Amino acid sequence: MSNPKPEPTDNTKKDPDEWVSGDDPMTGAQASYLKTLCEQAGTPELFNENLTKAEASKLIDEMRERAHVV
Repeated sequence: MSNPKPEPTDNTKKDPDEWVSGDDPMTGAQASYLKTLCEQAGTPELFNENLTKAEASKLIDEMRERAHVV
C-alpha cells in the first residue's frame, strides 16, 4: 500500500501578490522564459522588461495557458 503524499508546504503555490520580494524586478530567468512564452503564444508585444517578479509570474502563467505549455 502506498500512502498519498501531502501537499507541499513551500511557496510554490503562494499568490505572487503576497510575495515579500514581489515588487523586485523580475529575474533574468523569468525574463527569458516569459519572452519565449510570449513569442510561442503569438503575443510578443506583451513582453515588458520592466515587470516585477509578481507581475512576471502572473504573465508567465497566462502565457503558459495561451501557448499550451504544461
